[in-house]
Amino acid sequence: MPLTPPAPREHIHTRSIDLRGYVRQDGLYDIEARLVDTKTYSFHNEFRGEVIPGVPIHEMVMRLTVDESFLIHTVEAETEHSPYPVCPEITPNFKRLEGKRMGRGWNKLVRELLGGVQGCTHLVELLGPLATVAFQTIRPYQRWKIKRELEAGQEDSTTQRPFMLDTCHAWASTSPVVKRWMPKFYTGPDAGKK
Repeated sequence: MPLTPPAPREHIHTRSIDLRGYVRQDGLYDIEARLVDTKTYSFHNEFRGEVIPGVPIHEMVMRLTVDESFLIHTVEAETEHSPYPVCPEITPNFKRLEGKRMGRGWNKLVRELLGGVQGCTHLVELLGPLATVAFQTIRPYQRWKIKRELEAGQEDSTTQRPFMLDTCHAWASTSPVVKRWMPKFYTGPDAGKK
């Protein structure tokens, strides 16, 4: 259902966030994000001078390279446009995520390592969606690979509890979604019945 028609208004700000997941030839995954803020009007910035409509006031990019267990191998963060010359100086701090694993407690870990003056608000904001895109990139791809193996006559050797179990209503271990797609991990009242 669409939103109701808006009151009369004027467009003045756009934030675009683009997130993408890639499987690499070496078996790792690159998860990338780009955040861009633009205005529809010109304004003066003390450090950059006149910023015209459509020219980014903020433009930040980040790449996390992770493996199938969501262990972060490398982090790259760059500030391409910012309102202050000191903004890009903080990007090396994002390397603190290398060797960490995305999963339960991710947002807390991010706040501990990069919250407040230890990071950049905009880059930190990208880390929640980056984790979501990592899961959306890797898990369905893994299931697709398993399905192909099963169709080729190989057995399902999955033993690790899927990360998404019990993270929301649809993925409750007792839900029909889990019963349908992950019967091995279904714990509802008729568990074990075919």
